[in-house]
Amino acid sequence: MSETPDTGTEAPQSAAARLFDLRIMIGGLFVLYGIMLTVAGLFTSSANLAKASNININLWLGIAMLILGVLFLLWWRLRPLQRPQPDQPEPPGPGAAR
Repeated sequence: MSETPDTGTEAPQSAAARLFDLRIMIGGLFVLYGIMLTVAGLFTSSANLAKASNININLWLGIAMLILGVLFLLWWRLRPLQRPQPDQPEPPGPGAAR
C-alpha cells in the first residue's frame, strides 16, 4: 500500500499524454542516427580518412549523438511528465458575501 493517502483528486495520466513527450522522440532519433554514424565510422576507408585529415568524424559524432540520445532518454525516465495540480479554492470566510 502506498504511504500517501488517496484523496481521489488525482487524475491518472493518460497513455497518450505519456507517449507525446518530445524527449522520447529526440532521444530515440539521436540514438538511431548515432548508431548509424558509429557503424559508418567503424568501416571508414583509409582514403576517406585521408580526405578528412585523418579524423574519423563519423565515429566521433556517432558516439556524441549516442551519448546525447541516451541522456535524453534517461531524462525522460528519471523525470516523467507530471500533470500540474489545480489550486484548491479556499472556503469562504465568515465575512464573505453570498
